[in-house]
Amino acid sequence: MTVDWEDLKYHCGFGNHFSSEDPRCPNSLPKNQNTPQICPYGLYAEQLSGTAFTAPRETNERAWFYRILPAVLHAPFSLIKSDLITNQWDKSEPNPNQTRWKPFNIPAIEDEKKDFIDGLATLCGAGDPCSRHGASISIYACNSSMENRAFCNADGDFLIVPQHGALRITTEFGRMLVRPEEICQGIRFSIAVDQPSRGYVLEVFDNHFCLPNLGPIGANGLANPRDFETPMAWYEDRQCDFTVVQKYQGSLFESKQDHSCFDVVAWHGDYAPYKYDLRKFVVVNSVSVDHLDPSIFTVLTCPSLKPGTAIADFVIFPPRWSVQEHTFRPPYYHRNCMSEFMGLITGKYEAKEGFQAGGATLHSCMTPHGPDSDCFEKAITDELKPMRIAEGSLAFMFESSLSLVLTNWSMKACERVDHDYFKCWSTLRKHFTGPK
Repeated sequence: MTVDWEDLKYHCGFGNHFSSEDPRCPNSLPKNQNTPQICPYGLYAEQLSGTAFTAPRETNERAWFYRILPAVLHAPFSLIKSDLITNQWDKSEPNPNQTRWKPFNIPAIEDEKKDFIDGLATLCGAGDPCSRHGASISIYACNSSMENRAFCNADGDFLIVPQHGALRITTEFGRMLVRPEEICQGIRFSIAVDQPSRGYVLEVFDNHFCLPNLGPIGANGLANPRDFETPMAWYEDRQCDFTVVQKYQGSLFESKQDHSCFDVVAWHGDYAPYKYDLRKFVVVNSVSVDHLDPSIFTVLTCPSLKPGTAIADFVIFPPRWSVQEHTFRPPYYHRNCMSEFMGLITGKYEAKEGFQAGGATLHSCMTPHGPDSDCFEKAITDELKPMRIAEGSLAFMFESSLSLVLTNWSMKACERVDHDYFKCWSTLRKHFTGPK
């Protein structure tokens, strides 16, 4: 069945219980039960559990697949050597400095063919996937599609943020087209690209991502649930030499099988991949005075056991109106008990020169940061009239309660660290008038 990726249809809603059948096999979902003695079309029933069986109903996530062959039909796993993906934080030296990376290199296909898995590299992280507590941040830079190859993460969830190049993603649940300025979360998937591509990945070990509580904001605003899209069932019945790569306890393993794993004819459940267009985010901000905290721009969060404190938040800084009176409007100077990793998808960041799309910054726990001197001097003399800010730009932040460790690759081997970053604050000068 030929698929026009531009015309794909999706189920809408975040965390909904969906039912989906490939239209080539109508009535392929069993009626009134999950595991009939014989499934329609001779399919196998298989459950995918995203939480413990006994998790509370409001957080319990699972899906039922009706597939041509069960996922268990594969050869044993074998270890893949990978120097760029790691959760071994004790092998890196602590580094509290403000860190900025120039745009990460995308390999030229004539030099080396790299797909999404080959192009993954861990920048920083903390915690332990074995105890299911922690997070990591990676970059991907690839120039070719995953051919007869799928990826699955047993350690946690991947939130993928494309920066350059669209991703055609095939999952067991169906297909998604994900462009820059969109995000996605996959479970077992294969990524195809039509051009050299680059982006960011936030991995969490503890829980799944969820929408933040809105509190006094009310029932609407920020990322509205209806704008999240989940793929509709689609399958391929294809015999081939196929490889499933699985991230497990911080290492990569592969298993071989003689058929595509994307053979799910029908499914139902609430544990499923999704994508979201960041341009649909409903911005909330001050309409009187002061620059509010960036938490008002939270799209998704992975909560910790400590109320109000996230393992990781995904925050964006989209185009918006700025109307505050008597206010220093750029981001304030800050020291934070949280770690702040920022990336730039497109355009120019409002508070700092030299921050380029495809690059990143990390301001670690309690490390001072804030606007550069040019931004400060301009902001204290600007006429405070209503104005659009961040027009044509989209920056984001992964904010974590963990103290993130930088990998040796991110600090040395990638050769993208801007060692002059600290100089953007070096021309800040005193404005203190002294006692009057």
